[in-house]
Amino acid sequence: MPAAQAQQPQESFPGYLQLVAARARGEGVSEATIARVLTGLTPNPRVIDLDNAQPGRQVAPPPIAPYLARHVDANRIAGGRSRYAQVAGLLPALERRYGVPGKIMLAIWGHETNYGSYTGDFDLARSLATLAWEGRRRDLFEGELIAVLRMIDRGVPPSRLKGSWAGAFGNPQFLPSVYLRLAADGDGDGDADIWSSPADTLASIANYFRDAGWRPGEPWGVRASVPAGFDVPAYDSRLAAPTCDRVHARHSQWKTVGEWRALGVTPLAPIGESVLATVFQPDGPGKPAYLLTGNYRVILQYNCSNYYALSVGLLADEIVR
Repeated sequence: MPAAQAQQPQESFPGYLQLVAARARGEGVSEATIARVLTGLTPNPRVIDLDNAQPGRQVAPPPIAPYLARHVDANRIAGGRSRYAQVAGLLPALERRYGVPGKIMLAIWGHETNYGSYTGDFDLARSLATLAWEGRRRDLFEGELIAVLRMIDRGVPPSRLKGSWAGAFGNPQFLPSVYLRLAADGDGDGDADIWSSPADTLASIANYFRDAGWRPGEPWGVRASVPAGFDVPAYDSRLAAPTCDRVHARHSQWKTVGEWRALGVTPLAPIGESVLATVFQPDGPGKPAYLLTGNYRVILQYNCSNYYALSVGLLADEIVR
């Protein structure tokens, strides 16, 4: 949204925090936490600038190849393989418990924070209060601010509550509401520590994917060969997705892998003939193509972007290659 279109708050920041405090009380947050977090809080102009600088929807998406080159690069692959070796002893139990492959857990961790090398240093309460007060997405950010207060009531030290300008934090960059719902204790110490515990980080990512509907034993997708002259528009999807419509509109109809093979689309890695998949050729004819399964849609629930989801899947494959 251009800065000229930024929403002007209708009330003062202290006045808005009084409304937040009232809501928090109504939702059972303790007075001690409300006072500790909201007293003296000030808006962060930098957060508003960053929010207003977010790009709007583009008529034609840019090529995906440059994005993949930056996010599935040699350093990130090497970092993933190193981390994979470090946590190899944890993965079998987590895979059995959640049904999510270890390589997917590692790829999310690598994509979000480069395996924990940078998790953000913005004060979460200040950032979320600023974004909610600004008003453009008040419902979202006010709910996340209340979730931060509930995290503190649950015993999370305020010193941990640093993250991105938009409120995501920890190794997997969870929002506060996601932490409350899905953060998991992977090492059995009673603390879902997604900041410094690899076991808790991986368990939490896996729990997110299981909750989102990950299908055990099914790949996210595979590279595919599409024959020259293949009539892509003939297989355009006629389904209207309720969310992320422009992302899903770029995918074809659903058919089984066997049906696609009969049409000349050949998978270039093992995948069951009965698995339902869509064809995705993001950069057009003659460029890399993919058969994407329902598990790709699960990755999209983490971040609804074909750029993101495809890079996660490809990074996961490279980590274990």
